Amino acid sequence: MTQQGVRWTADQVLALAPDAASRKAGSKLGAAGPWSEAGSSEEGTVWGLCKGSGSKPYQTVIDIADAAGPAYKCSCPSRKFPCKHALGLLLLWAGGEGAVPPGRAPDWAEQWIEGRRQRAPEKQTAGAAGSAAGSGDPEAARRRAERRAARITAGATELEQRLADLLRGGLAGAEQAGYGMWEETAARMVDAQAPGLAGRVRELGAIPSSGPGWPVRLLEECALLHLLDQGWLRRERLPDGLASTVRSRIGLPASADGPAIRDRWLVLAQYDTADARLTTRRIWLHGTDSGRTALLLSYGAAGRAPELALPVGLELEAEVSAYPGTGQSRAALGERFAPPAPSATRPPGLTTEQAAARYGEALRDDPWLDSVPVTLDRVIPAPDGDSWQLADAEGDWALPLTASAGSRPGLWRLVALAGGAPVKVFGECGHRGFTPLTAWPEGPGEAVPLC
Repeated sequence: MTQQGVRWTADQVLALAPDAASRKAGSKLGAAGPWSEAGSSEEGTVWGLCKGSGSKPYQTVIDIADAAGPAYKCSCPSRKFPCKHALGLLLLWAGGEGAVPPGRAPDWAEQWIEGRRQRAPEKQTAGAAGSAAGSGDPEAARRRAERRAARITAGATELEQRLADLLRGGLAGAEQAGYGMWEETAARMVDAQAPGLAGRVRELGAIPSSGPGWPVRLLEECALLHLLDQGWLRRERLPDGLASTVRSRIGLPASADGPAIRDRWLVLAQYDTADARLTTRRIWLHGTDSGRTALLLSYGAAGRAPELALPVGLELEAEVSAYPGTGQSRAALGERFAPPAPSATRPPGLTTEQAAARYGEALRDDPWLDSVPVTLDRVIPAPDGDSWQLADAEGDWALPLTASAGSRPGLWRLVALAGGAPVKVFGECGHRGFTPLTAWPEGPGEAVPLC
């Protein structure tokens, strides 16, 4: 599949920006003024020279045909990927052939393009060799797994005692003790090589200062943490699927060992979350033939965007393999058979009542599940006191929006898109409410990212 006749939208290009500052700066470079010698090829590459502050223009080249998402090369000193020049060039290309006509790549661009083409088979070979090396000493791997399991068991046992002490002394003591008690307990779980337990303990520490009703929320989260502890300590008695879910929630690594499903995967949403150490990118996919919903996770060091980028509204033909565990949506992206391209496909939707029921059913397989991916059909955003909700266009049911969704600019994009009329909305539905991530208008129109 060639990319010459397929143009992305400006929203799809700007979804690649690593931060708001890059998005703003890239938008300013999306006009023909600063560019010269811009061109594109049928193989899916775009290049151009961008006038900067120095005497020499910046050389920018982009490989759009990479099945994992576009790859970039720019001679500017920016450490952001993509930089503002790459974003500007993509915006220029998205506007039509006039500013980025078909042509032959200059030598400086062709050298980078050819290098990528030559390295692609080497990466696949190296990946296969790495997998083989990783399984070269199964006995050593077994001993390492046993040692880690013993440390986690010791940590889970200690955590059970701390939870018992908390409840015995009364929840009011948690507010008086402050966050230090929880951070120290979380550090103990890190020492026990149970990052999942550590993360949930840190979340407990923020509850006592979270406003009215915090004792109820703290008790609920303590109960879920106790359930996870007990699941680990009694994992040999659990069904295989639930045991895999417990291991995943504890934080043990796993491989995507499910059968590869080849499908045309529609990109439903992409958004990043970040902490002091890591940027996590979540990409939701919908299989247009299989009807499956899959979650891809990719990571980048703090301050750097993850490498995998699939803007909303694109579709790619690829294989996807599921990770183990009941109720799990996470999957790994395998072989890709064509570059991502824009698509008019929309996922099928549910009513708000059906969405709430789907979350309830999912909790039977994974009691620690915060939310499930859901597409709502024909809903109208409406105010509900100081918050917002999505109400069925026909019927009396509605889903409240999460507090975080109500404070994002995406809410106003959704309200403006709807204009009081029904829309289709994809998002995450859980016990805190519904978080809208992407919306489509009732009639013809492109997907609108909300995050």
